[in-house]
This record gives sequence, C-alpha cells and structure tokens, in this order.
Amino acid sequence: MSDCYHCGLSVPPHSHYSFAIDGEERSFCCPGCQAVASAIVDGGLGQFYNFRTESSARPDEADVSFVAFDAPDVQREFALEVAPGVMQASLLLEGISCAACVWLIEKFLSSLEGVVQVKVNASIHRCLVDWDVNKIQLSQIMQALASIGYQPIPATEDRQLALQEKEKRQALMRLAIAGFGMMQVSMVAVTLYTGAEASWEAFFRWLSLIMATPVVFYSARPFFVAAWRAIKVRHLVMDVPVSLAIGGAYAASVWATLFGGGEVYFDSVSMFTFFLLTGRYLEMRARHRNGIDSSHMAQILPLTAQRWLEQEQEWQFVPLKALEAGDQVLVPAGSTMPCDGVVERGQSGVVEALLTGEAEAIQKQSGSQVIAGTINTESALEIRVTAVGQQTRLSAIERLVEQAQQEKPAQVAMADRLAGYFVAVVLVVAALVASVWFFIDSSKAFWVTLSVLVVTCPCALSLASPAALTTAIAWLRRHGLLVTRGHVLEELPSIDRVIFDKTGTLTEGEPQLVAVYGETLHQIELADAKSLLNVVAALEEGSRHPIARAFNEWSGALRADSTRQIIGAGVAGVVEGVHYRLGKPEFALGEEADSASPEQSGQWLVLAQLDDAVVVQYHWLCLQDRLRDSAQPLVHALKQRGIRVELLSGDASAEVERVAGQLGFDDWQANMSPDDKLRYVKSLQDTQHHVLMVGDGINDVPVLSGAAISVAMGGATDLAQTRADSILLSNDLMALDRAFDCAVRTRRIIAQNLTWALMYNGLALPLAAMALVPPYAAAIGMSLSSLLVVLNALRISKMSPH
Repeated sequence: MSDCYHCGLSVPPHSHYSFAIDGEERSFCCPGCQAVASAIVDGGLGQFYNFRTESSARPDEADVSFVAFDAPDVQREFALEVAPGVMQASLLLEGISCAACVWLIEKFLSSLEGVVQVKVNASIHRCLVDWDVNKIQLSQIMQALASIGYQPIPATEDRQLALQEKEKRQALMRLAIAGFGMMQVSMVAVTLYTGAEASWEAFFRWLSLIMATPVVFYSARPFFVAAWRAIKVRHLVMDVPVSLAIGGAYAASVWATLFGGGEVYFDSVSMFTFFLLTGRYLEMRARHRNGIDSSHMAQILPLTAQRWLEQEQEWQFVPLKALEAGDQVLVPAGSTMPCDGVVERGQSGVVEALLTGEAEAIQKQSGSQVIAGTINTESALEIRVTAVGQQTRLSAIERLVEQAQQEKPAQVAMADRLAGYFVAVVLVVAALVASVWFFIDSSKAFWVTLSVLVVTCPCALSLASPAALTTAIAWLRRHGLLVTRGHVLEELPSIDRVIFDKTGTLTEGEPQLVAVYGETLHQIELADAKSLLNVVAALEEGSRHPIARAFNEWSGALRADSTRQIIGAGVAGVVEGVHYRLGKPEFALGEEADSASPEQSGQWLVLAQLDDAVVVQYHWLCLQDRLRDSAQPLVHALKQRGIRVELLSGDASAEVERVAGQLGFDDWQANMSPDDKLRYVKSLQDTQHHVLMVGDGINDVPVLSGAAISVAMGGATDLAQTRADSILLSNDLMALDRAFDCAVRTRRIIAQNLTWALMYNGLALPLAAMALVPPYAAAIGMSLSSLLVVLNALRISKMSPH
C-alpha cells in the first residue's frame, strides 16, 4: 500500500486514481487530490512538489460555490476599490504549511487573466489579491484557490481575531508543556547529578528522555521549522543555531541513553526551550500591546445603529453592515459613531481621542463632520451617513498603519543583515570550539559547544530596532501623529529645514468670505451678492479644497457643467450657459491680471465671466483664515532646535507676508505653483539639506512626494494623505515637535539596544568557549538579554508628551 502523492494519506486498496508527474505515474487517495495535482501540473507549477516541506492538506470533496462573494454588499466587508476597476480582497487561507505554499499560491493566481497582484503572508495565513473586475470575478479566484487545496475565507476582523487567539493559545500551550517538562526533568537531573546508584541511573535517564521528548518535538517545533525554511532559501537566521543546539543536545542525550556512556542534557534542552519561548512570548505580547491590531475596528464600532425608516416614520435598530451612504442615523449620548457622516440636527461634544489623542470633547453642530469610532458625549445627534465600513476614515487609518508596520526601515534591515552574518560567525566559532575542546577534554567538548550556540543566539540583536520602532510609532499615534512610512523616525533627527504650506496647514483651513468687490473696487454687501455667490458655490461643488468650504452656504442653488480644476490656479466651468473662471487673478483675468486689487488684507480670488474667452465682467472675493493656535509655538520650538523654517504658498504676496511676519518665519515665498515648490525643495536636498514638508490639499502632492519626510494634515485630501509619510491627526501642530523628541529618544534607545546586544554576545562568547557558562545558564542569559532589549524599548511608551 502506497501513500497519496499529494496529501500523504494511505491510498485505499483497489484505488485507481493516478496522474503522471515528472514522467512518473503517481497514486492518489481520492479524486479530490488527483484534481488538485492535475491543476497544479497543468498550470506549469509542478516544481511545487519538489521543494515542499510537508504534505499538502487533503481538499474538501464537497462542491463549494463562491458565487455569493461576488455580490457588492458581501464584498463591502472585506474588499475595497484600490483603483478604477480594480478591487482588493483580503482572504484568510486554510492549509498553508510552508514557504512552498506561498510560492505556489502567488504563482498560480498570478497566472490567471485579470489578477493584478497577489501577496501571501505565511505567518498570518493572509492573502491580498488585486483583480480587474472587468476580466475576472472574485468567485473564480476563490474557486482557483480551492482547486489547489487552499480553502479561502474572507479576512474579516472577527475571523482575524479568532486566528490570533488560536495562535496565542498555541504559544501558551507550547510554553506550558516546555515549563512542565523543564520542572520534571530538572527534578530527575538533581538525582543524576548527586550520584544515583548505577542500577537506577539508566532508569532516570529513560525517565528524562520521556519527559523531554514532547518539549523538543512540540514546544520547540517552531524553531526547527523556521530554521529549515531559512536553510532552504540559503539564509541564516537565529533559529539555525537554536535548532542545532536543541537538536544536537537531544540527539546526543538519546544516544547516551540508548547505548550508555557519555552525558545527557535533557535538563538543559528543556530549560533552554522554556526560557527562549518565554522571551519570545513576552516580546510578542509587548509588540501587540503597542501596535494596532487588525481586529481594532471590530472592538470599537457598535454592532447596530438606529436608522430612520421613511415609510414607517420611526427609528429602527439595524445591523451596522446594513447602513449605506445617504442613510440618516441617530447617535444617542454616550454612544460610538457607527459611520462617517455630517450632523443634520443636534449639538453635542464628541471625543476624538481615538484619532487625535485629545481627550477633550469637540463641539459639533449642524454641518459638522463626525468620524466612525468617536464618542458622542452630551446629547443625541442625527447624522447623515457619508461613509461606512472600509470607506471610513478610521478604516483608512488602519490600512495606513498596517502599511507602516509592513515596511522594513533601514535600521531593521541592517540589524537583520548583521544578525545573518553574526549567525554565520557563531557557527564557524562553534565548530572551532568543538575541535579545540575535543583535544583538550573530549568529555566537555559537546556541552561547551552547546553553550556557545545558545549564549550567542542574536535574538537581542534582531529585536533591538523593531521593538523600539514599534513602540515609538504607537506612542506618536496616541499623541496625534500617524506614521505611515518606516523611515520617518530614522530621518527626523537629521532634518535641518521644515517647510510649511499656508492654507489649511498654518491656518485653520476654514477661510471665511468677508468681502466682495466689483471691477471699480466698490464693495458689495454679501446679501446683495447672492446670485454671484451661487455661481461660485456651483463651480466649487465637489472640491475638498479648504477654499471651497467657504461657499457651502450658497451651494445647491445652481449646477456647474464642464468644470476643470487647474491645480494651484483655480477652476473653470459653465453655469447656466455662461463660462466662468474662478481663482487667482492671473488665471481668471489672463492679460488683465494687472488690474489693481482692493487694499484690504486677505486672500483674494477673482470670479470672471467670459464670452469667447474674453473677460466681460469680474468681481473680487476676499477670504480670511485664522491662524492655528499651535502655529507660533511650533515655529518657535523648531527654531530653538536650530531648524530653519520656511513658508511656501500659492497665495498672493501680501497675505503670505502677513502670515510669515506674524509667525516669525526665516523665509517665505508667495505665488508658488506645485512645480515651483517641488523644484525649490529638490534644490535644497541637492545641496545636502534634509527637508521636512508639511502640507494640505491636492496641490501639495508633488512636493509631499519629493521631500525627505512629509506630513499631511488630518483634513488633507485623500491623495495628499496617501503620498505623505505621516499624517497629523489632531489640530495641534505641536505634535511635530513631540515627534522630534520621540525620534531622538528612539535613536538613543536603539543605539543602547544594539550596544548591549553586541556587548553581551562579545563578552558571553569567550566565557562560553572557556567552559565557564553551562548550557542552562546560557539559555537564561540569552533570554534575559532579549527581555532587557524589549523592556528598554518600552520606556518610549512612558515618555511624557511635554
């Protein structure tokens, strides 16, 4: 009787399921395994069977239909549109067991027409797949996964949480078995070390073998699996010497037990495994506590919401998933906002600490925007839904944080490379030590080599940077700055120039219309300019620029057609058959831009009416915006650090000069287009300056992308936020000053961690090589070294924001 070539189970008698692979007929236990193997080979992926490390899972023979997942209402929970016509789904895959599975899934799905991109994370069994909805359906992708033996399920928050809980239970179970085995084997070892009678020695050795075996084959299994995978891809990781130490000591002890003679190290093996698992478990808990779990959304948002039913004329509780944009919901005092929306009725304070870190309630009234996950504190609010689920701002922030956590900064990459070289050196040194001690005292050669492998494990070295960076990113988020790129904390201490945009950055971002003037510079009362302002509101409708919000009061009366947004200049369109241009004087007036503007201070726009591209009439619009309370303290704090601050704005000179003088800027420039800003920043960076850019709005996207570090305001456009390295969640600009303090402290702690890790390994290695460190002491020292690094990194979370 043979085993199934796919899943490894026994092939039943008289089975006739077979298929030719690599020119040889292979047997299978069932038609399901035969079909999966056929799909893999027919797809040109037969190499999968050559380098897989475990047999594949047996496929479910039931005919599973995934058509239901094509429905937009179903996809809304776990998929989102990432580009026009391109969707991205997050799937959890059952059956992933090794690196070969990742290779197979990515190659197999990438070969399907319409699949744009596939990323598989073996550690969390998650697959991110992008597909063109015009070429392939999600159900076809899920069916393809099932056909090669990996059952897909949507990666929702509750399912991810269940998977995390399962992994946590497994870690605790491995730790418990290692701890129990260590205690029992240690008690037996005392008897052996204190001189048990020869007639009992063999019995105690066998007893130790029985109790240590589950520790090695179950508790220590993750070390062996990780080491084997690393060796397969020709990369040395810390688990390689760990596995050699555990496996070698266990194998030598088994040999001594079976054939007599020599020493047994079952107590050292069990103790080493227990201490190593303890260190890694505590490190994992610390990392989870300071990070943002993917289940965060499920823990914050309510399960139901009160929706207004027009037909029944009453409020009714409905599942949160049933909400849609345009619905009207009631949020009682003390409740959590279930969605993003706009207040239609009511007035109340809303705590946005989840997003901004500020515990004080912000007053909301009709027209105010509210964010999912924030808490209504005072009285009921009626909200018009603008976004739910994956489209909310909270969900967008979660995705940005996930992006930041997946990136590998240069410091982490350097530590990983250094750890790889260090492992290679350790293996060479261990071989030399074994050779030398074999001639000095062969009875000590094995345990001395074992101590060298254990004591020099570079766990602390690999944890030095990630532990500190993870803690720092979490601290910054709690205090108002969301870091979305890994290099921010590394480069902040070297910044010598900070450049600001003006509108929406240094100002509140809510300009108010204060005056309207005609061509002859005579002032027109706002009440008498209603028809004019209706045209302006129609042209600005749909824009997220702060200036557009100044005309919300007059929106809805007219509709604009053929509108064109000219970045950094203005907008053009047709209202009731008449062509208009709205924006800077040089854009709206063209050749007539030299016309004198009113003398009143403020930001000036021109609304020009055209006939065959010729201006026939125009009006001046004056807007004023209040400076943020934290703008001046931030400028002062940056100058105290020796950083030069500059202001680049697309606004007119008079207004920019006023703001620059009021805040104390070193330098300022007005009438800057997006290209001008980008060229200026690049010219500074070409002369070895390190530039941080703070901006708001779509016109800042080029310069945000070009600066060494970029910060987008929390109210910035979606495009500006996705191109920025970090996002200011609160209105408090001083979060940037706190970020400089945090970056300096993080760099110092990383340096301390790396110094300690290298010093520890440098001192421990010669002591172990001289037989001064027994294996159990090596295990304790290595674990304590890793814990010290993690605890030192956690000091960042205790840092005062002041």
